[in-house]
Amino acid sequence: MSALLKLENVNAVYGAAHILHDLNLQVNAGERVALIGRNGVGKTTVVNTILGLATLRSGTVHVNATLLPRPRTYQAAQQGVVVVPQGRRIVANLTVEENLQLGAAVGRKGPWNLAEIYKLFPILQERAHTPGTALSGGQQQMLAVGRALMANPSLILLDEPTEGLAPVIVDQLATIFNRVAGQGTALLLIEQNMSLVVRVAQRYYAMAKGSVVAQGEVVNSREGLHDIEAHVMV
Repeated sequence: MSALLKLENVNAVYGAAHILHDLNLQVNAGERVALIGRNGVGKTTVVNTILGLATLRSGTVHVNATLLPRPRTYQAAQQGVVVVPQGRRIVANLTVEENLQLGAAVGRKGPWNLAEIYKLFPILQERAHTPGTALSGGQQQMLAVGRALMANPSLILLDEPTEGLAPVIVDQLATIFNRVAGQGTALLLIEQNMSLVVRVAQRYYAMAKGSVVAQGEVVNSREGLHDIEAHVMV
């Protein structure tokens, strides 16, 4: 199984603040992997290191088997890795459809286009000419996912996608994430909602203090949920 994303012994910093410590993580083609842990343990910094928003001090980052000695945002996108960022970051002065078209700017070919996105998210077609920021929180999250899919990625990094959303919307997103993964797109799910993790992920990495402290298979059961939650509380 080929690795789409591989971080080996990664140390990353913001200025003088050392956040990631000898971190190792891998996502293979077609996999659904969760990265879990409390707030402040460095989960988002993993994403920012891949994008070059945090400084890689030592270790290696490979994206689609390509070494990124000094990662930059455009490099990940060119290699088929896109991010659904925490907070969604919908562009305020663009319509829903214009926000979606931003995702296609990288120019990768694949099955996802406007018609397919609208099949997946009918509400986005209904509101195609509405400003993106006029949508509800759940609809904005669907827009952020749709925008990422428009890049025809091999791997999507989902950074806290259920933050602030009602349980019914979380249920819808779980179904959507599984449907997307079923079409061959790998997922790295950065999440604290354990019910979503057990419904979507196959494997997990648990972080504490900037390092991976546990990893394993996700067991879709009450016992498995308690197992994973125990690592989040580290």
